[in-house]
Amino acid sequence: MHKDEMILISVDDHVVEPPDMFKNHLSKKYLDEAPRLVHNADGSDTWQFRDVVIPNVALNAVAGRPKEEYGLEPQGLDEIRPGCWKVDERVKDMNAGGILGSMCFPSFPGFAGRLFATEDPEFSLALLQAYNDWHVEEWCGAYPGRFIPMTLPVIWDAQACGKEIRRNAARGVHSLTFSENPAAMGYPSFHDEYWTPVWEALVDTETVMNVHIGSSGRLAITAADAPMDVMITLQPMNIVQAAADLLWSAPVKKYPTLKIALSEGGTGWIPYFLERADRTYEMHSTWTGQDFGKQKPSEVFRDHFLTCFISDPVGVALRHEIGIDNICWEADYPHSDSMWPGAPEQLEEVLTANNVPDDEINKMTYENAMRWYHWDPFTHVPKDQATVGALRKASEGHDVTIQALSHHKEGERGGGAGHFDALKAAARGNS
Repeated sequence: MHKDEMILISVDDHVVEPPDMFKNHLSKKYLDEAPRLVHNADGSDTWQFRDVVIPNVALNAVAGRPKEEYGLEPQGLDEIRPGCWKVDERVKDMNAGGILGSMCFPSFPGFAGRLFATEDPEFSLALLQAYNDWHVEEWCGAYPGRFIPMTLPVIWDAQACGKEIRRNAARGVHSLTFSENPAAMGYPSFHDEYWTPVWEALVDTETVMNVHIGSSGRLAITAADAPMDVMITLQPMNIVQAAADLLWSAPVKKYPTLKIALSEGGTGWIPYFLERADRTYEMHSTWTGQDFGKQKPSEVFRDHFLTCFISDPVGVALRHEIGIDNICWEADYPHSDSMWPGAPEQLEEVLTANNVPDDEINKMTYENAMRWYHWDPFTHVPKDQATVGALRKASEGHDVTIQALSHHKEGERGGGAGHFDALKAAARGNS
């Protein structure tokens, strides 16, 4: 299949939230207490909420910047592409990149929305619902057929979380972002019955739980003096623990239709993981008490888990060992792993090298995403206008040239090596 004929839906992108996101969705009672975006004297922008300061509003939003600037993480809205935080510009960037659909994970509140947990449950829920309403109604609602809506969980209250899942499913939302390791955040683990209302709501509404790498705040356990490259290398493989936790958990056995996505986790590691899980079951289930009935763990995995890849030549080569119906493509815009705006070219290269037939390309690039998330873009965008070629033609004149956007030199505002040291400390759970 030629790249221009492909239809691309990304199941993992990110949004940098705009400063006015609470204005239309939070009651006046709470507006003065809501998180606010503050422009600092050094030119940086930070979200501030009570005594919490999110130090970098645009962390890793480096789409369209030269790689030399990746170490100078953008710290202000003026240092990132407008498409990171303005929905009109995001759609232009999507068109230029040949991307029809996108599912956008949150930034400043954290992937699981823990920032909104306060001592006042009513206030906390109001904040979280305001965020979800902004995301569904303004971000996704601005361009029907272009965004898969995904909402934050009430991570601090399983009962309330189940209700919020149902509230959003009633308006067509079948995607929930969640922590890959709630125990690391101080909440019960996936093996605790505490989460029963969540599992039941997910199953009843056919909503997918998306466990994104690093969503618990822990990315990799490395030595204090390890190079930053160690953490970056391990990032997509940190999802392995979550995959094992969930595969061997009781809910996977109890709820046959439960669906879980391993977001930004890559695919190359999965064949060995499944081989190891089957071997573990064969050798140890007699004394550990595990029982998957007549299935192997690898078969159960394919019933429940969705995986995603950016380019991942190894995963594409081993796609049948993973399950061709369990793989989706991701763009990861605007993060530094993203191939935007050249994703179609690089994806075509990987698919061609592995002789992937058209029907399998379609499954991985858009059909699986539509099926798993119960989302049909073609009710709004005619299929012949949804291809890479058609979208790019519609975006002619939109500037996608690589531009140096940093206004600061390394060391001036906590960027560079010092900033990387802080990231590594956070990844080890020390900050």
